[in-house]
Amino acid sequence: MKNLRLVINNDKKGVEKEKFFIKKELQCILNLYAKMVSNGSWKDYSFSSGSREVSFEVYQRNSDKPFLRITKNLKPTYLNEKFLIKDRNGNILKKSENLNSLINKTSWNKLRLIK
Repeated sequence: MKNLRLVINNDKKGVEKEKFFIKKELQCILNLYAKMVSNGSWKDYSFSSGSREVSFEVYQRNSDKPFLRITKNLKPTYLNEKFLIKDRNGNILKKSENLNSLINKTSWNKLRLIK
């Protein structure tokens, strides 16, 4: 609740960078999600955001932690670290500068939850 701001008559358009997925990125992620739900692999999702990244989190079961995160890095150190796929522990599985190529080149059926 500390980060809430009320902005009235905001004349500074475009000063802040995008703080979330843009429409094309979100559409690409949700298309993948629909495909994986129809396969029975994924059950639920959520979004989380911070000052450095925004992530789409995927759950296989009702659990405390998501087993997979598709992350947009808002302040990447290198260009190829703009979009990341992270596992449950935060380890980076894949990274790319383009979300479409990252999603298309990943074999999603081989990514499984290891107990």
